[in-house]
Amino acid sequence: MNVAVLGAGSWGTALARLLAGKGVPTLLWGRDPLAIQSLAAKRENTVYLPGVRLPESLRLTADLEEAVALSCVVFAVPARAQREMARRAASVGKIQDALCAAKGYEPESRKRMSQVLREELGPSRGIAILAGPSHAEETARGLPTTVVVASDDEACARRFQELLLAPTFRVYTNSDVLGVETAASLKNVIAIAAGICDGLGFGDNTKGALLTRGLAEIARLGKALGANPETFYGLAGIGDLVATCTSRHSRNRKVGELVARGFTTQRAMAETGQACEGVETTRSALGIAEAHGVELPITREVSLVLFEGKNPRNAIVDLMTRDAKAEGRENGETRGRRPAGSDAWNG
Repeated sequence: MNVAVLGAGSWGTALARLLAGKGVPTLLWGRDPLAIQSLAAKRENTVYLPGVRLPESLRLTADLEEAVALSCVVFAVPARAQREMARRAASVGKIQDALCAAKGYEPESRKRMSQVLREELGPSRGIAILAGPSHAEETARGLPTTVVVASDDEACARRFQELLLAPTFRVYTNSDVLGVETAASLKNVIAIAAGICDGLGFGDNTKGALLTRGLAEIARLGKALGANPETFYGLAGIGDLVATCTSRHSRNRKVGELVARGFTTQRAMAETGQACEGVETTRSALGIAEAHGVELPITREVSLVLFEGKNPRNAIVDLMTRDAKAEGRENGETRGRRPAGSDAWNG
């Protein structure tokens, strides 16, 4: 199988390197011709993955038509650019299988990435979502990484599983696309909250509580939307949540840390130099939650800090002084059984 990876940022470059490194004919596309020329000459993405050598077999191009002439495409562009990218790709290519590596919602419509791709690529295409604890900086250096590929098409999920599977990159499949995308998106919001705690100098007690209550918040929304509760205790849920909230590589955690230290949201985002999906996801998640009558207290406080200038310390105080409750009884957030007839091929 020949594969095109659209997006020459950190994650797109890491995935292209992974595929080319295992012998898959791979073409990496980037929108900036000069940046692509630099990548080709140096065999290194000095902006996003300095020190990581790209295989000589990895081809590079700034010609989108050349890239999407291949039938298997990985979309590694930010969530906000996903629809435009998919629309352009569909207009000039013949894509059969598409894997989305972005995490988040389309800002205007609050649609998940799989929904956006389905609308633009058409109903007959195989569409899958890649999620799990997988920082590009570590994946690109061959550190052991485990992810999940989610699709409502079992054959499509298995094709991408086989395509990506490598000695340092283990891949599971899952049919709960809704749950995987919800978990993958909202963990970035909780990561911003984790960064705020770090920026305020709080300790392990705080971080442990935040991750636990953050997971409950994510699962509560996911279940209200119809996701499989078990998904939130897997790689896309607790796995990615822990990695994103604790890692020095996490851009969203860094945004929260900088905001807690007095940076504006825009300046904090600019300091990271890359897309910080959690900022826009905060708005989208609150809108979705309100439409379904779900309470997201952590997400709401993050929103007040990011967009309304609330003092981060006051946000923590307000979370800590909410009405006392019994754990596991808020909106039925207890871990539920797997629904009858649900996926049985994701073990």
